[in-house]
Amino acid sequence: MVKKRVFEKINAPVTEIGLGTWQLGTKWGEAFNPAEAEKILQTAKENGITMIDTADIYNDGESEKAIGRFMKENPTDFFVTTKCGRALTPHTAEMYTPEAIEAFADASLKRLQTERLDMLLLHCPPTSVYQKDAIFTKLDKMQQAGKLRTFGVSVEKVSEALAASQYPISAVEVIFNMFRLKPAEELFPTLQEKKIGVIARVPLASGLLTGKYTKDTTFGKEDHRSFNRNGEAFDKGETFSGVDYDLGLKAVQELKALFQTKNLIPYALKWILMHEAVTTVIPGASNNRQVISNVAAAKIPDLTPAQMKGVEKIYDQYIRAQVHGNW
Repeated sequence: MVKKRVFEKINAPVTEIGLGTWQLGTKWGEAFNPAEAEKILQTAKENGITMIDTADIYNDGESEKAIGRFMKENPTDFFVTTKCGRALTPHTAEMYTPEAIEAFADASLKRLQTERLDMLLLHCPPTSVYQKDAIFTKLDKMQQAGKLRTFGVSVEKVSEALAASQYPISAVEVIFNMFRLKPAEELFPTLQEKKIGVIARVPLASGLLTGKYTKDTTFGKEDHRSFNRNGEAFDKGETFSGVDYDLGLKAVQELKALFQTKNLIPYALKWILMHEAVTTVIPGASNNRQVISNVAAAKIPDLTPAQMKGVEKIYDQYIRAQVHGNW
């Protein structure tokens, strides 16, 4: 069984390996498949996963609906984190109003078929929103009114997470993986001191850290790994964690040699879990086999100090100059 860690502020235990549902029931850019989504959620349940991460915009709301249907038909102890704000048009700080946030929450409550959201996160808003008192006051009031069990933020930058940590949030969702080491420096100690949980997102760098990809790998036209490599549609840090694809492949070869494996998935996830500040890591899955593959990380031994240092060395050699100062 997957071990559990706790969101301390609300004493909520969740599995240290969760399920991210950006591509639930679909491959990026392809049509949503409700049957596949149900199969993925069933496999997560069977493997003891309780942490589910979603957002109102994933598959145009279909991700939330699928989770809501599944929980209605299958008694589960899922803890569901959802996110809001990215649907605002235009996506500017001015559009983030208390009324907009409450409307998003109400819509998520309906799609998830629940009376209370376990956790609502602001979904990578413009930087100045992390200092808007009115937004966090509204989230606090919604918590007091029983619409939310708790709330937090999903961020692009460490500086945004540090700004948000001044408010009574329970969690920060941040990109953290072998190609994004910066959060471990200043952010994690600050969050630990304040008992704020960490949800590690994009743990496999959009698949780059699986070890499966080569120079010949192709991605669909509607796949963000094709159209957003330079940040054409949204922050490029979301795509391959902002790492140049060819450079990333070279670093991946070094990681394979370090861990003496072709399949990096369990090692990439275990590396994240070696950081005690992390509450849960949320790899995605476009089929149920990937859920099982992700869970396998919980079964491998702790990484050795030499392996942990080896990852840092590879990061310093290949990735740091391109990534470290940007997020």
